[in-house]
Amino acid sequence: MNCEACHLKELEVESFEIREVLRCILHTIVFHRALGLIRPKDIDLELFDITYVECGEIEVEKKIDDKIEQFITWIDKHPNKKSQISLSFYEVKTKQPSWFTNKIERLYWEQWYINLNVLQQPTKSPTGKSHHSKLVTDPGEESEERSSRRTLLEQSLQEVLFQIIKFVNEKKDHVPPINDGVIYCPFEITFPSSSDSTFGMDMIKRMLHSGGHPSMLS
Repeated sequence: MNCEACHLKELEVESFEIREVLRCILHTIVFHRALGLIRPKDIDLELFDITYVECGEIEVEKKIDDKIEQFITWIDKHPNKKSQISLSFYEVKTKQPSWFTNKIERLYWEQWYINLNVLQQPTKSPTGKSHHSKLVTDPGEESEERSSRRTLLEQSLQEVLFQIIKFVNEKKDHVPPINDGVIYCPFEITFPSSSDSTFGMDMIKRMLHSGGHPSMLS
């Protein structure tokens, strides 16, 4: 099976923006790959002048929210680090069990890579004081810089949404046939654990369409 991949534009975000940005991107991807009848729900972001659409499925919302909270917890423990989140669609196939393979295998047909650069709030030393002085920020300057950066992030997030729409409209041949009663294809969301090498091996396994179940997979 052909597995298509889409690497989304990197976004620079502050920690408090992660939740909304990821919800917007992940739900947009899942919505545009929904296969059956859904109950679309418009969601207005609080931080940005952007509206996205959810599938309206409680199970999908919970799965996405749980993964986002896990990712935020990981970010808190690994500050000042670029991160990548992967959303992978797959089919579940049953095959004859053997000594070396599982009876159930996952065949991945599409993978999305969300790239984030999490920024720390800027600080600077007060003028005329030693470098041992407590770091402070100029509220006026901070507000102006943050407003400007927020505008740029909003534009970049809109570009990512257009990138998603463009990809799903152009890449269709690899999408598996729709089965009766299926609303959306199974998917998993992964991100680096405490061991980046483990994450890397998981990505290789998926690209090889392994029938195993890596420890990080949902």
